[in-house]
Amino acid sequence: MEKRVVYTAATIAAVACVVAVIVIRKRSKGIKWGKVKEMFKEIESKCALPIERLKQIASAMETEMHAGLASDGGSKLKMLLSYVDRLPTGGEEGLFYALDLGGTNFRVLRVQLGGKEGGVVRQEYQEVSIPPHLMVGSSHDLFDFIAEALSSFVASEGEEYKVPEGKQRELGFTFSFPVKQLSLSSGTLIKWTKGFCIEETVGEDVVAELTKAMERQGLDMKVTALVNDTVGTLVGGRYEDGDVMAGVILGTGSNAAYVERASSIPKWHDELPKSGEMVINMEWGNFKSPLLPVTEFDEALDFESLNPGEQIYEKLISGMYLGEVVRRVLLKISEEFPIFGDIVPPKLESPFILRTPQMSGIHHDSSPDLKVVAKKLKETLGIHNTSIKTRKFVVDVCDMVAKRAARLAAAGIYAIIKKIGRDTLSDDKQRTVIAIDGGLFEHYTAFSDCLERTLRELLGEEVANSVVIKHANDGSGIGAALIAASHSN
Repeated sequence: MEKRVVYTAATIAAVACVVAVIVIRKRSKGIKWGKVKEMFKEIESKCALPIERLKQIASAMETEMHAGLASDGGSKLKMLLSYVDRLPTGGEEGLFYALDLGGTNFRVLRVQLGGKEGGVVRQEYQEVSIPPHLMVGSSHDLFDFIAEALSSFVASEGEEYKVPEGKQRELGFTFSFPVKQLSLSSGTLIKWTKGFCIEETVGEDVVAELTKAMERQGLDMKVTALVNDTVGTLVGGRYEDGDVMAGVILGTGSNAAYVERASSIPKWHDELPKSGEMVINMEWGNFKSPLLPVTEFDEALDFESLNPGEQIYEKLISGMYLGEVVRRVLLKISEEFPIFGDIVPPKLESPFILRTPQMSGIHHDSSPDLKVVAKKLKETLGIHNTSIKTRKFVVDVCDMVAKRAARLAAAGIYAIIKKIGRDTLSDDKQRTVIAIDGGLFEHYTAFSDCLERTLRELLGEEVANSVVIKHANDGSGIGAALIAASHSN
């Protein structure tokens, strides 16, 4: 009886081996590139964004912008009031500080402004890592740690930074977590993200928490402004160029802020600001529409994410997700055809193993034999000995995903330009400048070039000549200091 069981198990193992060999031989017969391209074309058609569809997407976003300005909860776009109603003119003078808390590190900055003639006279900063235990500890301990770093930064100053008697130091606080803003200098935390989990801070005013911690440190400093990093990008850009009307983040995540007429904000019930303007934080990552080219790969990624059903637009255009979409496409195709050899590479089955910087390196390879592509596939995915045809195909997949993202981002910018009435030629031919920050825009040249070309298509050549895209480096830091300066007492 025992021999029969052993014999049966051995037989099953042998049959399994034979089946495996047959499958491998079948896959080894060669890649049917015609069939591969056919499958790719089908996926590509679902990602396609002809100009008319982009205009429809922009119109849908503009409609949502109106709804979000009319009432809280009226749209997927939150259209948050930033309470920034005075933008820098270039004439700001004095010493101002910024605290930029956006993740596991934070920066403290000191900015000396010299007015119209001097501009930014001096800018210094220090970066501090937050110990992991403070990210899940108590609110008291976290803000004490931050205030201590601020106090140490101030204590290291020389005589040239001495503050006049009776004057407080003023700080712009960039806090890149979901906040319900209550005024320019107050806002309650909705939820932590990015690995932080301190329940007692949720629902509390983060400016009040920081202020109490600074008082415990004996630091005489006032938080003049609480800002989002996108608003900071807009303000930093406006300081350099008075025609900046919007700030956009295209990095790991994505968002946009723009200058709106205060009279066009029905949900603003207070007295209109003297400037007649208000910066709006769109939170555009949450835009959703049946017009968006969502594929099976995007649906699966969204379903498996930490926030299914949310941030759909961001999942199509931001650096956090582009490499992952490429991986999913390559996995699906390699399961059907042996483009990477007789078996599916095990690493290709690992979520988020292919990051957008690696995707960018593959996409930008201009060598005749695509040796960078070969190197990236080997180092990142453990794929060896690829043919030139396979490498070219991988580049094509990267191009498809990046192009879709860039064209969608251009449609979002076009929606803002339409909303503020800058999509037609004016008599004075006024410039409209869009300040963009973020590693995706800065480092992924194929993405940024495609975005700019698409925006020109959407605007038409004549109007496009009056619209300028500018890279605004480090807007979130210096922008907070500038907002503090603009709203200084």
